Amino acid sequence: QVQLVESGGGLVQAGGSLRLSCVASRNIFSIKSMGWYRQAPGKQRELVATVTWGGATNYADSVKGRFTISRDNAKNTVYLQMNSLKSEDTAVYYCNTVPSLKNYWGQGTQVTVSS
Repeated sequence: QVQLVESGGGLVQAGGSLRLSCVASRNIFSIKSMGWYRQAPGKQRELVATVTWGGATNYADSVKGRFTISRDNAKNTVYLQMNSLKSEDTAVYYCNTVPSLKNYWGQGTQVTVSS
């Protein structure tokens, strides 16, 4: 059983930055694509950024140019650097494999952007 623990969320003003971290209980990053997902109140969970096992990245149009996903396999950690935050980025952010695995969902970390 793998546990994923997200951290780094908080309250930030529009235009600000946050860096999220996701630590896995064992090394899965070198064999799986990882992603950051988010779920805003009343909306479905959406995938916003992906990093493949080969290091390629992909982003949702809504965050492209503002968010950067990266990983450190030695630390079993995936990061999401979020810049130029907007109120519409307010959500709970989760990491998981891509495609996601039901048993890997953690508690997430809340990001709130005030306008």
